[in-house]
Amino acid sequence: MVLVFRSCGGELNLLERSYHSGETGDLEFVLDHLHSVFPEVPFVLAGVSLGGNVLLKYLGEQSSVISPRIRGAAAISVPYDLSRSSRYIDRGFSRVYQWNFLRSLRAKAMVKTRKFPELPVGEHLATAKTMFDFDEHFTAPVHGFSGAEDYYTKSSSLHWLERISITTLLLSAVDDPFLPPEVLDDVRQKASHNPKLHVEFPPHGGHVGFIEGRNPFSPVYYLERRVSEFLAQQLINGG
Repeated sequence: MVLVFRSCGGELNLLERSYHSGETGDLEFVLDHLHSVFPEVPFVLAGVSLGGNVLLKYLGEQSSVISPRIRGAAAISVPYDLSRSSRYIDRGFSRVYQWNFLRSLRAKAMVKTRKFPELPVGEHLATAKTMFDFDEHFTAPVHGFSGAEDYYTKSSSLHWLERISITTLLLSAVDDPFLPPEVLDDVRQKASHNPKLHVEFPPHGGHVGFIEGRNPFSPVYYLERRVSEFLAQQLINGG
């Protein structure tokens, strides 16, 4: 099953709120529903990029009370430190991605503000040129944060890693264009205090890439193979 974040499925959700990198309530709702529908079935979880941040934060929040039927997890290309990540993508070729992503975010946000004129958005939302600007003028005020930095501090999964209590793969590339390499050093340090975390940070792979093979017309996708193997092993081992 795939969880599609609010407003990311082709149409806007009906409420004032949207999704953000620290919103774990929807994931919790979906998992509670699956547990009730399939009461005997074990689960493994995977999250990619922003979804990986949400997943790790959820696992840290649940910690000792997490369902024993969740046997393992994998988080891929996670922006562990949202503050440093938001500034890192405002440089070099990453700005191309930021420009395209922001165009989509601004368009959705403007529709929201027209539908809900009482939303406490910032006056510069329509001209936001960076992720920090957008989060400062929309994400933070709409979701109850005092500003972008408050949102980043409370939502970054880096602060929750040491509390995770199920076996979890952390797969990121050192050359990820959306995250400074030194953030991964901080993740390694925190993971060294938690035996449940398995760190794999190869030097190359980009952001959700990890493409192998010498023939560009016949690529091999390491990401899919590694995550599938890891999660399958957790089901066999029982977590």
